[in-house]
Amino acid sequence: MKKNMGTMDRSVRVIAAIVIAILIVTKTLAGTLAFVLGILGGIFLVTGAVGFCSLYVPFKFSTKKKNGITAAQS
Repeated sequence: MKKNMGTMDRSVRVIAAIVIAILIVTKTLAGTLAFVLGILGGIFLVTGAVGFCSLYVPFKFSTKKKNGITAAQS
């Protein structure tokens, strides 16, 4: 499993997961929306921690820098 996520992409995902978790814990989000966003937040947290997004693979997309530029720019 080769990493395909850059630092900014990973950071945004982890921050989004934390924000979702806070909204659920403070009961700002509830019900089905909280459940769906909770699952999405968990996925964001795992992919951000690991540095690999399986949805990028079929599109051959990567936000990880290679030789000073991102793969999406090349």
